Amino acid sequence: MFAGIIAGFTWAVETLILGIALAMSPFVSTEQAVMLAPFASTFLHDAFSAIWACIFNGVRGKLSDVANALKTRSGRFVALAAVIGGPVGMTGYVLSVNNMGASIGAVASAIFPAIGAVLAYFFLKEKMQWYRWVFLILSLLGVYGLSYSPEINITNFWLGFVGTLMCAFGWGIEAVIIAKCVQDDAVTDEIALQIRQTTSALVYGAIILPILRGWGFTSSLFAGTGMLILIPTIALAALAATASYLFYYRAITQIGASKSMALNVSYSAWAVVLSIVIFRDMSLLNPVTILCTLAVLVFGILAAADYKDLLKRE
Repeated sequence: MFAGIIAGFTWAVETLILGIALAMSPFVSTEQAVMLAPFASTFLHDAFSAIWACIFNGVRGKLSDVANALKTRSGRFVALAAVIGGPVGMTGYVLSVNNMGASIGAVASAIFPAIGAVLAYFFLKEKMQWYRWVFLILSLLGVYGLSYSPEINITNFWLGFVGTLMCAFGWGIEAVIIAKCVQDDAVTDEIALQIRQTTSALVYGAIILPILRGWGFTSSLFAGTGMLILIPTIALAALAATASYLFYYRAITQIGASKSMALNVSYSAWAVVLSIVIFRDMSLLNPVTILCTLAVLVFGILAAADYKDLLKRE
């Protein structure tokens, strides 16, 4: 459960840093830049994350294990999960952040635990006791309430909403597939992350960007001030994302998909807290936001707790 909470906190950090990157001039200077920003930034984000994961596994001498895992059925299914969670889910997430803002984008996309919990029930036979469903619904009501906080500027609601659906279904399905794959001894959480991020970056670079004719724009981001400010910012966001995924996959391995997703949803509340503390965004400091943030954090943790299991351990 601790790993799941840390995964949520580090993803909130990633959300805010990515929001800063998306607000920089290379992504908002022209209509083409605005259109390609979610795809170019997601490609760079996952590519840098794959590099960070490669360094992590390389230092630990695990790169050969990654190659061996790809030869297994579970390893190939992790690659499939990468396509669903990356090009589909991550693009939706960036669309949500780009059109709803960092805090609200994070909140809106946080509905994926509900979808993932249902899928985990049917495909992984993970039981959700009635009280955990109640807590999950209350947590998601907090998410819904946060999206209606006053003084929040949403630039394009419907595009953000489409992104939210892509993100929710993509990440929900991904978590269920990963939970099944890490049951194989050949696929640890660190190896799964390496496969996931590398596959996602390759799909973006080899398929999506060429289709959108976005390579010219993406390569232009490495010129001038982009190389000095924008690219390091995205790389920093990717570092936070890599840490988040490591903790998230560890939680999935140890307590299952549905509980891990309920804990990971706390990133929506952490994003609001960090926006207030770091960026002094006082528009979020109102009764609705405070109550809903607490609801997301508290009920999300309660939704992940199996009280019968805790009583047995005691």
